[in-house]
Amino acid sequence: MRVLHLDLNHPLIIEQFTTLGFQNDEDYTSSKQEIETKLHLYDGLIIRSRFTIDKTFLDKAPNLKFIGRLGAGLENIDTSYAKHKGIFLASAPEGNRNAVGEHTLGMLLSLFNKLTSADNEVRSGTWNREGNRGIELDGKTVGIIGYGNMGKAFAKKLRGFDVEVICYDIQGGVGNEDARQVGILELQQRTDVLSLHVPQTELTIAMINKEFISQFHKPFWILNTARGKCIKTQDLVQALESEKILGAGLDVLEYEKSSFEDMFAEANMLEANMPEAFQYLIKSNKVLLTPHVAGWTVESKIKLAQTIVDKVKTEFC
Repeated sequence: MRVLHLDLNHPLIIEQFTTLGFQNDEDYTSSKQEIETKLHLYDGLIIRSRFTIDKTFLDKAPNLKFIGRLGAGLENIDTSYAKHKGIFLASAPEGNRNAVGEHTLGMLLSLFNKLTSADNEVRSGTWNREGNRGIELDGKTVGIIGYGNMGKAFAKKLRGFDVEVICYDIQGGVGNEDARQVGILELQQRTDVLSLHVPQTELTIAMINKEFISQFHKPFWILNTARGKCIKTQDLVQALESEKILGAGLDVLEYEKSSFEDMFAEANMLEANMPEAFQYLIKSNKVLLTPHVAGWTVESKIKLAQTIVDKVKTEFC
């Protein structure tokens, strides 16, 4: 096997592939067009989010047997065409699910206890105890949309709290001891905190919109450590302004590019040209923002690489 690595990952993936007898080549700087000129040489491809792996790209790789993506999803790959060509696809949600669960819980507790605003005020010389009075998680109902690896990991982290956890998923029978599976109407009726753990698909893009939000019976908090395009930002802002949504923890944003690496690289994200809705988010003390790092820990970097090695080894060795 000759494998091309397009993104820098934990060195164990190259070390273990070498042990398996694979030849490993690395190219972290060439353009997509330059990469396409040599794809015919490779049996395997390792990537995070650097390129979109589309039909044209795949047609340049007649010998490709597998693609390993060190991340939870495969949305940057034309999966149907890859499978049509007999290419084995491996993602690694098992590798960063614990990190996502912990990060989601951290965002929730930070929002409830106003940790960001309290920290900023103390640093600036303001001692405002009443203005930073928090609320408790106990007694709340946490609704999870998407109950796969990430949703289950977050539910597991909630075991130590006196909360009801319910989940909604398009697949039936996914509930477990940590969350009771419900229909969408019950989720919207009971939820105090809504957490998104869905992949980016045609069904989930802009799924959190004005109409969807209006159907919730109570004002609620929202957490998104899934994909930014699942929330229509303008509708989120309107809900924050009306207090239909009480606060938001966003690790991902609608405006991210497919590479996820540097949202501010594009000219249209310079301060003077930022979308008005995004300007609201960065100024609001109801919103907590992180740069797509929920699954981005020291430990998950190792586990993501190991997961891909294990899946490729099982399939081909």
